[in-house]
Amino acid sequence: MPAPVPVELLVVGNELLTGEIQDANVHFLCKTVGALGGRVLRATLLRDELDAVAAELRAAASRARVVFTSGGLGPTADDLTLSAVARAAGVELRLHPGALQMVRDRYDELAAGGVLAQGGLTPEREKMAWLPSGAAPLRNPIGTAPGVLFTVGPTSFVSLPGIPRELRAILDTSLGPFLKDVFGGGLSVARTVMLDHDETLIAPVLTRVARRHPEVHVKSLVSTSSVAGLRVTLTTVGSGLAVLEALVDGALRDLEEELASLGATLPSHTSPGNPR
Repeated sequence: MPAPVPVELLVVGNELLTGEIQDANVHFLCKTVGALGGRVLRATLLRDELDAVAAELRAAASRARVVFTSGGLGPTADDLTLSAVARAAGVELRLHPGALQMVRDRYDELAAGGVLAQGGLTPEREKMAWLPSGAAPLRNPIGTAPGVLFTVGPTSFVSLPGIPRELRAILDTSLGPFLKDVFGGGLSVARTVMLDHDETLIAPVLTRVARRHPEVHVKSLVSTSSVAGLRVTLTTVGSGLAVLEALVDGALRDLEEELASLGATLPSHTSPGNPR
C-alpha cells in the first residue's frame, strides 16, 4: 500500500498570533488532506515576516510533497507570502498575464454589481498578480486574490487566501485537478467506538493493538460531549476501499479480543466513519 502523501501547512498573519483572529483553515485543511489519503506532518503559524516565512517554506519543502500556505496574498505591503515562496525557491516575482486578467475581471465584476465604486486595476490590485516565476494562478471564484500553484522539483506550493470561504472555494474548484493528480483518489477509512473505561487502564490495550496493526492509526480521546467515556478511533489511509476496510476491521476485531480478555466488551454500536 503506498505511503500517504506528506503535507505541511503554513498559516501566515500577525493577526492570528496576536489573537485578533482565530484560525479556521488548519482544521479544514487537515480534514481535507486526511480525507484525500494524505498525512499532515505539521502546521505552523507565522508572522508576516519575509525571511521567517521563506525559511519555513524551505524547511517544509525538505519534508513534504505538498506545502499549503494560507494568508498573505492581498494588496497591502504586509501581504508577502508570494515573495517568500519566490525567495524560498530562488526565483523572481513576475507579473502573470493570466493572474492580472483574473484580478481585473473580478474588480470589474464587483464594480458592475455596485459592491465597489471603481473597477479596473490599481498598483495595489496589480500586486496580487505578481507570482513566482513559473507559478500558475488559481481562479478565486468569490474573492479578489487568485490562489497560486507552484511546483519546484518534487514539492508543490499551494498558496491560498486566508479568508476561509475563499480558501475552501478554490479547493473545491480550480485546485481540484491538482488534488486528484497528487493524491490519486486516495481514501481514508475510520471506525470509532465509545468505551466506558478509564484511559490509563485502556492505554496498554491500545498500545498492543497499534503495534500489531502498524497500517492503522489508533487514537483515544476523552469525550467532550454530553456522553461520558473514551472515544477510540482507528484510521487508515491509502487506496482501495476493500483493502482499507479490511485493515481497520481487523484492528477493531483485535481490540474486541483484547477487551474480552479484560472482561470488557465493545459497545453494540460502532460508528463506521464513512470512507472519504
